[in-house]
Amino acid sequence: MTQVIATTPGLFPLPDWAKDELADLKGHQKTDLISGDESGEVVAAYDKAREDVITIQQDAGLDRVVEGQLRWDDMLAHPLAVHDSVETKGIVRYYDNNNFYREPVVQGDLSADGGDVAADLGAAAEHVDNGLQAVLPGPYSLADLATDEHYGDDAAFLDAIADFLVEEVNAFPDVETLFLLEPSLVENAPADGEDERAAEAIDAVASAADAEVVAHTYWGAIEEKAYAHLMDADVDAIGFDLVANHDQTVYNVQEYGTKDDVALGVVDGQNTLVESPETIRDRIDWFEQQTNTAYDTVYATANTETFYLPVNKFEDKLEALANAADLEAAEA
Repeated sequence: MTQVIATTPGLFPLPDWAKDELADLKGHQKTDLISGDESGEVVAAYDKAREDVITIQQDAGLDRVVEGQLRWDDMLAHPLAVHDSVETKGIVRYYDNNNFYREPVVQGDLSADGGDVAADLGAAAEHVDNGLQAVLPGPYSLADLATDEHYGDDAAFLDAIADFLVEEVNAFPDVETLFLLEPSLVENAPADGEDERAAEAIDAVASAADAEVVAHTYWGAIEEKAYAHLMDADVDAIGFDLVANHDQTVYNVQEYGTKDDVALGVVDGQNTLVESPETIRDRIDWFEQQTNTAYDTVYATANTETFYLPVNKFEDKLEALANAADLEAAEA
């Protein structure tokens, strides 16, 4: 019998009160974005906001609870944007949408420099008894969003990014699940040779985690060759965006198979229309029928990050995901 686990890929919208307070504390310029050396007042505001979004997830009944990534001004580029060996330069578009991030330019060795993500996760662990889930950019996407002025070779740069993320994972508190977010596998598909290296980098990060690892892709379906290589990575599940492209995703699974567990993006993280629990369950059931597989575990999730949403719609979608998982349990 398939276990449905309600979760998210993180990167939540800031609570409304926090938006106002942090805007006053941080300012509105590029130089006022998170850099890792914030004032005590800013740190306290983020700590309170983190507690709020953890409570929201727990009250909604999610099976996995994330830290929320509220400090990630630069979305997936955040872990590099706060690194000592990285200079953030001009504002660039975040994939094909109306959000922007500071371009992280790597100018020195990406050695471990304090575990910024791990520290936030440790703070979250104080409020989560079980079901804590970590979120990281996947190595291929993080390398894709960054600029290398140090390593001088794409393969060496990707390896360095993977090693940096491994050190971050090594500093994590105990977590049950790790989502590695890899939208660049879809948005900027790796070329021949690079696709194998991308899978090897994902494998390296996943192997460092003492947790169930999901390589989550979104904004479409992965190209066949990249997907075939991704299947070689030692992850527990691959995440699919059923909102943006379900047909090609189903074809990939029919053609190449997938893991025993799967993550399904069954809620639209960028659209304010709130899906019903029944619709979410229908999408999960449809995928199982189309791929002729009863998975051990289905991670039911938003397809993308949810920071695009108004807070009230974000909360409604969390409840819908949790209620969809309950529907499955009741039917079982």
